[in-house]
Amino acid sequence: MLAIFLETVPFFLLIGLGFWAGKTGFFSEEATAYLTKFVFYFALSAMLFRFSANLSLAEILDWNLVGAYLWGTAAVYGIASAVAFVRRLDVPTAAIEAQCAAIGNVGFLGIPMLTLLMGEQAIGPVMLALAVDLIVFSTLIVILITGSRDGRLSWSILRTVGNGLVRNPMILAIATGLTWSALAIPIPGPMNSFLAILGGAATPGALFAIGASLASKSAERMSIAIWLSFCKLGLHPLFVAIGALWLFPVDPYSASVVIAAAALPVAGNVYILAQHYGVAPHRVSASILISTAASVLTVSMIIAWVTGA
Repeated sequence: MLAIFLETVPFFLLIGLGFWAGKTGFFSEEATAYLTKFVFYFALSAMLFRFSANLSLAEILDWNLVGAYLWGTAAVYGIASAVAFVRRLDVPTAAIEAQCAAIGNVGFLGIPMLTLLMGEQAIGPVMLALAVDLIVFSTLIVILITGSRDGRLSWSILRTVGNGLVRNPMILAIATGLTWSALAIPIPGPMNSFLAILGGAATPGALFAIGASLASKSAERMSIAIWLSFCKLGLHPLFVAIGALWLFPVDPYSASVVIAAAALPVAGNVYILAQHYGVAPHRVSASILISTAASVLTVSMIIAWVTGA
């Protein structure tokens, strides 16, 4: 446990450095937005393309793994939604709370951290978890919020969802890389070096951007945020573990990777959605802040458990 904790410390120190830069004003919100955009559209996309171009679809696509992660995520999504409806919240607010409870920072934190801590072979299961989050649950929340406001499900909603998916650089990078791999086209040396250099900026850039963005987050609605953080850091890995180890059994290594991915804190893009739709941004903000702070310990504990360290 101590060895894993010490290995994760540098990642969270980078987040802490970004938080300090944002909190002191050394890094403005505008600067953070541009750094996030650089990581999202360029560095992380280069990393994902390079990884996926060296993998085949058969190495990534494991339907049992999809079932295990999807079941665990949907179970926590359902629990958070049920608790929200018991509290008589409307559908959009319940959907946002469920998104906090079940969707982690797999893109910005999980891919760089888990591939370094658990080996490059972790990239397949991590990308699969990311794809489930983006394709299933990012679609679901748009449908729930927009459909509940319009009172019906229209083609315009589905068109908006489809456009969002095909324009997402992470999905494009994975799909393009897998296509490149399927065509068996070797990556030229200069191109590979370019992708390695650009992709190498993803880890420090993403972690620093997470910290800097946290500096602008508020800590309001603490009791709700603590509940949602508990769902994300505790219930989510637990239910994914049940899925991966018993309901949809997969090999121990892949199971350990998706369980670790499920233990990540609330994703920053949930806040973007909350702001965009004007639904409970303060409780999302607090959930991201609390879950990220608590994950310094909880992520180490989960990784130590799944790796037997």
